[in-house]
Amino acid sequence: MKKPPWIKTRLTAGGASASVNSVIEHGDLNTVCQSAMCPNRHECFHKGTATFMILGNSCTRSCAFCAVESGTPLPPDPGEPERVAAAAITLGLRHTVVTSVTRDDLDDGGAGMFAKVIRELKAGIPGATVEVLTPDFGGREKDVATVLSAGPDVFNHNLETVKRLQRQIRSGANYRRSLGVLRYAAAWKPEVAVKSGLMVGLGETDTELCDAIDDLFAAGCRFLTIGQYLAPSRNHRAIARYVEPLQFDQYREYAMARGFRAVASAPLVRSSYNAGELLNSIEVARKT
Repeated sequence: MKKPPWIKTRLTAGGASASVNSVIEHGDLNTVCQSAMCPNRHECFHKGTATFMILGNSCTRSCAFCAVESGTPLPPDPGEPERVAAAAITLGLRHTVVTSVTRDDLDDGGAGMFAKVIRELKAGIPGATVEVLTPDFGGREKDVATVLSAGPDVFNHNLETVKRLQRQIRSGANYRRSLGVLRYAAAWKPEVAVKSGLMVGLGETDTELCDAIDDLFAAGCRFLTIGQYLAPSRNHRAIARYVEPLQFDQYREYAMARGFRAVASAPLVRSSYNAGELLNSIEVARKT
C-alpha cells in the first residue's frame, strides 16, 4: 500500500547526527534506531539522542514485524555497560533508554547485563533517569527482579499486538507471559513506572486493540505508546491498514479514560520515541 502523507518523514541535515554516529561507532555500540530501521532515527540523532541496544545485534527470535537480525548471538561483552555509560555521558543524556535483542540462549536472558548497564548509568550520570525496554525473560520472575533491583526509573515491556495475533507476530512470545512480566513489575517496591507499547496495522480490529489496552491496565501498566506498524521489508508481515491520526487520538482518549496516566499515540510513535518527554508526563501524573 502507498504510504499516506502523515507517515512520511523528512531527513534532517546537520544537528548532532554526526556526533551521535561518531559516539556509537567509537564505542562499538548498537542502537535499536539503526538495527530496527526506526523511521524517527534521523530526527532523534539530529537531537543528539539514541536508544542503546545491548547484548549484540543478533536476536534468538524472529518476529514477523521486526527488522533486527535473527541468528546466533555472540557471547555478552563484559565491557559493554561501561561503554554505554561513557556514550551517554558524552552525548549529555539526562534520560537514557536501553533495550536489547532477545537472548534465549542465556540462562538469565540478559537480565544481569541490563542491571549492570543501569548501575553504570546511574553512577556515571547522577540525577539522570534510565528507562529499560526488556524482552520477556521467558517469564522468569527472578530475572525480571534482577533488572528491577538495579533501579530503573521506567520498566517497559511491549505487548506489541492483540491477543489473537500473538503467535503470528511474536516468535516465541506469549500474551499471558508478557502481561505477567508487567504485572510483576507493577507490584515492585519501590514503585517503578511500568510502560508498554502496541502497534496497529497488523490485522487487528479496534475492538481487539481496546481489549489489549484493558488487559494492560489490569496488569498494572499505566504508561502506554501506540504507533503505526511499518513493514521493514517485503519479507516481513504486510501492513493490513494505515490508521489515520484522528483514530490515534481516539485510542489515547480511550486509554486515558480507562485510567492510564500518560499515553503517546500517533502514527510515528515508537516505544522510545521522545521517551524523556513521556517521562516528564509520568512525573507530572505522579504529583497529581
